[in-house]
Amino acid sequence: MSETNSSTPDAWQGRACAWPRREQNTDRITLIDPADFPDWIVHEDDDLLVINKTGEVVCHPSKAGPWSSLIGAAREYTGLEKMHLVFRLDRETSGIVVLAKNPSTASLLQKAVQDRRIHKTYRAILTGKLKAPVTVDQPLGPDDSSPVFVKDRVRGDGKSAISVFDPIRCSAKFTLARVKIETGRKHQIRAHAQWLGHSVVGDKIYGPDDRCYLEFIDHGWTDNLARKLLMRRQALHCAEIDLREVGGAVYQAPMAADMQTFLIGAGLGEGARLAT
Repeated sequence: MSETNSSTPDAWQGRACAWPRREQNTDRITLIDPADFPDWIVHEDDDLLVINKTGEVVCHPSKAGPWSSLIGAAREYTGLEKMHLVFRLDRETSGIVVLAKNPSTASLLQKAVQDRRIHKTYRAILTGKLKAPVTVDQPLGPDDSSPVFVKDRVRGDGKSAISVFDPIRCSAKFTLARVKIETGRKHQIRAHAQWLGHSVVGDKIYGPDDRCYLEFIDHGWTDNLARKLLMRRQALHCAEIDLREVGGAVYQAPMAADMQTFLIGAGLGEGARLAT
C-alpha cells in the first residue's frame, strides 16, 4: 500500500499540531539587545553581513518588532531597507548565518547553494555513543504519522538528503559530532540523527517524543521537558560556512555557551571550543 499523501484531508485526521496558531505569548519572545548585536558580527563588508546567531532568535521577520528577528535586527543595524537571508537556521540552532546586502550578491550565493558550491559544517551533541563516522544518504519527506505537521522523516519517496556524521569524542551516553551536509533539506541533520538512533540532545521534535514540541508551544519550558530533553534547545550549532568557491572566505563561530556547558557536565568539554 502506498503512503498517504500528506496534502490530503485524510492524512490530517487524528493529528494534533501547533495549528491553528496560538495567541503569541510575548513573554517567550527573545528580543535582541541593539547594544549586543555588533558583538554577533563575524564579518561585514559592502556585500555581506555574517552573524553568529544565538539559539533563541528566529531568522525571519516577526510581528513583535524588528529586534525580535535576525533579519529585522540586521536591517536596523545597517539602515538598509532590505536584507537578503541567504542561509537561515532554525530558531533553536545557533551559529553562522549569512545575509546579503544587495540583490546581486544574494543571487550569486543562492545559485551557489543550488550548485552545492557552498559548504556548511555543524557541531551536534547526540544521544548515545556514535562509534565511527557514518554517511546518511536517505531521502526525507513529511512524517504523516507524527502529531507535528512540520516534522519530516526518512521515506522512500522523499527528496534526496545526505549528511555525514563524524564523532569527535563520546561517552556511553553522548557524542560530540562534526556534521557536514551535502544537501540542505528542512530539519535534515535532526531527522537523519533520529533515523540513526542518535537524536540531537534537546530536540523537541526529533528527540524522545515529538509531543514535547506541542507541550512547549502550549506551556513553555516545563520540568517535564527538562527531564526528557536535558537542554532547553536543540544542541545544534553551525560552526563554519565556506564561501571560497564563490570568491569569499571561511567564516567560523565557536560553539554557544549552553552547548559548552552541557559538554563539560557530560565530561566531553575538553577541546570543544574549536569551531570545526
